[in-house]
Amino acid sequence: MNYRTSHQIRMQADRLLDKAITDLDGNLEERAETVSLFNGPPPALRCLKTEREETETVAAWLRAQRQAGVLPHEIGIFVRSFAQIERARSAAEKAGLKFVLLDRGSESRDGHISISTMHLAKGLEFRAVAVMACDDEIIPLQERIESVGDEADLQEVYDTERHLLYVACTRARDALLVTSVEPTSEFLDDLRG
Repeated sequence: MNYRTSHQIRMQADRLLDKAITDLDGNLEERAETVSLFNGPPPALRCLKTEREETETVAAWLRAQRQAGVLPHEIGIFVRSFAQIERARSAAEKAGLKFVLLDRGSESRDGHISISTMHLAKGLEFRAVAVMACDDEIIPLQERIESVGDEADLQEVYDTERHLLYVACTRARDALLVTSVEPTSEFLDDLRG
């Protein structure tokens, strides 16, 4: 039973992974029988031409979430790494929302949306999540791919990068927006189904 994520978000995110996976802690998880207890709107995937368009798109989505009654502390934005944090900050600022940058020691704050990397997403939950900067060479991270010595290691890199995106997407309880700037990550093709 999945109590955290709507059926629509879980079904779309599940396209990123095999039916049985080993999580980041080494635990085997059989996901074929997973059922979500509630429905919600389908996740939105947006491929934009420029970072400016991405910023405007995410800012408009953030404003719409607020107008729908989602409180700031119930909203999260995730990016692959600290190199993309500025993109998330720009969207929050454009939306006119206060934000807190989460790191290992910080927590969400009332009146502020949370911005963090995908690595710090595990264990978090928000009513609405935007996953930004899902661009080619960002996820999967090109530097990790280039550092690989053999095929087995390459598969492990792809698997962990997919799992990072999966975890970020499944932090959303009710609403999910995934954005990228062209060229987009190959993972978005799988996410679309």
